[in-house]
Amino acid sequence: MLRLGVLPEGDISPKAERAVRDVLRKRAHVVRQHTANVLRVQNIMARNTGVRFSVKQIHELTLEELERLLPEPDHVLAVISSLAVWHGLGQQIKALEKLVPTRLQHTPAYAQLQTVDGIGTILAQTIGLETGALGRFPTVGNSASYCRCVKSTKISNGKRKGQGHVKNGHPYLEWASMEAAQCAIRFNPTGQRFDQRKHAKSHLMVARKAVAHTLSRACYDIMRDLVPFDVHKACG
Repeated sequence: MLRLGVLPEGDISPKAERAVRDVLRKRAHVVRQHTANVLRVQNIMARNTGVRFSVKQIHELTLEELERLLPEPDHVLAVISSLAVWHGLGQQIKALEKLVPTRLQHTPAYAQLQTVDGIGTILAQTIGLETGALGRFPTVGNSASYCRCVKSTKISNGKRKGQGHVKNGHPYLEWASMEAAQCAIRFNPTGQRFDQRKHAKSHLMVARKAVAHTLSRACYDIMRDLVPFDVHKACG
């Protein structure tokens, strides 16, 4: 397998970066729990009031308002419990975000990543640490595949013989790419038009994945060449 070049290789990050990387992974886990509690409260309120509450409205809810809006005391208790967990998780997220900049050494690649529309401090730190040494990716396509942004298919004699394992690649880079895509679609007109063109031809999530794929390729070029992001080259 080694002689044929098919032996998979693992990447071991420098010891100084592992602790910060684990903090960012924990933050991502806590953020998912934070979002789950918000959705849980929104679902309870929507089922019982017929109104979809925004995050700001949920944050401003008081006990008196809950007792007035929800007829059953059990629903009030469920919402109060979710809100208590939500506020606690929010404090932990802020603590983790405050710690990371003090532990991480900022590099030119990290600075250039923040020029990408949709990538801020946390995503730039996540992408830089999880990607590791760029030398282990022969081409930009290998990097995009590692981010789970391309299909995994098995081809023999020009014919499709099956589908590869959908969990090949790096889950945290997949999450970072999708987060960057969501933000880019919201705040960049060129990214919005690119998403709309893809959405007109395929499913919504396929279009989002196409934006994530484009941004993952752009991040590879940015970290390799240390150049700022050009949205017209990426999404033009």
